[in-house]
Amino acid sequence: MNDTAEHRETAGNDVCPPWVLREYAILADGERAAVVDPQGRIVWLCAPRWHSDAVFSALVGGGGFFGVEPEDARHVWGGYYEDSTLIWVNRWVTTDAVIECRDALAMPASADRLVLLRRMRVEKGEARLRVTLAPRPGFGADRLSAPRLEEGLWTAGAGGLRMRLTGAARARWIPGPTLRDGFRLREGEQHDLVLELSTAELGPPPDPRSLWADTEKAWRRSVPDCSALAAPRDARHAYAVLRGLTSSAGGMVAAATTSLPERADTGRNYDYRFAWVRDQCYAGLAVAAHGPHELLDTAVRFTAERVLADGRDLHPAYTVDGGPVPRERRLALPGYPGGTDRIGNKAAEQFQLDAFGEALQLFAAAAHHDRLTPEAERAVTVAVDAVERNWTLPDAGLWELDNHWWTQSRLSVVCGLRRVAQALPDGPTARRCAGTAEVVLAETRRRCLRPDGRWRRAEDDDGPEAALLMPLARGCPPADDPSNAITRRFVEERLHEDGYLYRFVHEDIPLGEAEGAFLFCGFTMALATDHLGDRARALRWFERTRTACGPAGLFAEEYDVRQRQLRGNLPQAFVHALLLECAVRLNDASALPL
Repeated sequence: MNDTAEHRETAGNDVCPPWVLREYAILADGERAAVVDPQGRIVWLCAPRWHSDAVFSALVGGGGFFGVEPEDARHVWGGYYEDSTLIWVNRWVTTDAVIECRDALAMPASADRLVLLRRMRVEKGEARLRVTLAPRPGFGADRLSAPRLEEGLWTAGAGGLRMRLTGAARARWIPGPTLRDGFRLREGEQHDLVLELSTAELGPPPDPRSLWADTEKAWRRSVPDCSALAAPRDARHAYAVLRGLTSSAGGMVAAATTSLPERADTGRNYDYRFAWVRDQCYAGLAVAAHGPHELLDTAVRFTAERVLADGRDLHPAYTVDGGPVPRERRLALPGYPGGTDRIGNKAAEQFQLDAFGEALQLFAAAAHHDRLTPEAERAVTVAVDAVERNWTLPDAGLWELDNHWWTQSRLSVVCGLRRVAQALPDGPTARRCAGTAEVVLAETRRRCLRPDGRWRRAEDDDGPEAALLMPLARGCPPADDPSNAITRRFVEERLHEDGYLYRFVHEDIPLGEAEGAFLFCGFTMALATDHLGDRARALRWFERTRTACGPAGLFAEEYDVRQRQLRGNLPQAFVHALLLECAVRLNDASALPL
């Protein structure tokens, strides 16, 4: 029953203090994501799509959030994902009650309309809940039109968006503008809220029960059975995260957020709401290791489209529908503590040779499952042309640094060419790939392999480099090549701390002071170690690295080993992809051979 009269209205209710990153959960439907804090406040939501301006940006110091939280200030919080979904259940225990709020972005999703579901329920006792809706479109720059209450539905508009809220008919709008409501629920009672944001006209009012049923059904269809894998629950969750980050247009964003700092006050905070070709290939390869699931086909389609469209001028990143990444610019917001707000990403203009190598590996994996489309087969030829023209040029590499003759980029290309040569029927394309691979490998050995058998980081850089573990894990060079064990051991000795792995050495700065451990590298070390025949050590790397997450089981890009905190944007798609691949390869001998 509604309890507006007893609802407390204080200015403090509109303040969303930041939490450490490990405490946040996300909702995602493929087209956008919402970030939820432990108090039940949605503090990040871009609409209508991933790279659109935010309607709720409290996460990065802006305005706007959507809160459902207990009135009783004396409570402890918790939460969990329903298995194999990104349906998040907030859970609060007060002195007298146990309360849950089930949250989801409705599926199947539409690119021009998002539907946010929130279902409050009291499991034990009786409780009062406070609802606060404070939309601030355009990162707070767009003014919300005067809201109207018609037939129990609140409607408003701003910045080209139409908004409708169902389930809060007795709420009040106050200056801000902010909607406030309060609910008293007894044991077993529940109440639904539905928020819609759309660029198109809104249709008939939604039915919450149907929306929940369709969303549950969509998740059941999306996530395959992972019960035979190592860490099956984590593997299912990793797949759900990848599905939630993948648009119907094919692109998978690198992460759901922007500007969450990798290191406080260093300027290393970026916009990851775009689709990196390399990351998409990592996800597709991880899925292919398990089976010919939907996300493999999606990755192949998006990657092939980009290669066919841009050829040798392939960009590292695109919007999820294949458009150009906007130029990088700053926002006039305080930012998440330790960071500054920026949108767009200048890395999209770099040349990254290894993206072609990863794309060829993806196409080969698709061919193994008989899922190589005619478009992807044409993309193979275009990618090989691009490699032949570009492989001698310096590039920005996996870590998107200054242009150098990076070893990992060349070995990735060699691996991709060899995989395609093995996957395609014997013919001109297969023979061309095999021949080009040998030419690239021979020159890379000449420039980048030391006399003692260890691979250099780059032609002009002799330091340790965790990126070299990826081609090693993929079988380039072959497992019996002495350089593999020598390089793996050197990387472990120089870049390892307490079971976690860093990317490389930052001049004379100690590892943990320069940046956090890179979780992608920890999982790659597990794959490389297993490829060299040491399953026990590989499992130790896997188990240690997968502990570096918060209660929601989400991974960021980096992990502060000393403080045991996440660093950077979240959830980081390629970390979840490598977790999934490790879960397959460290348990299933029938996985696609490397």
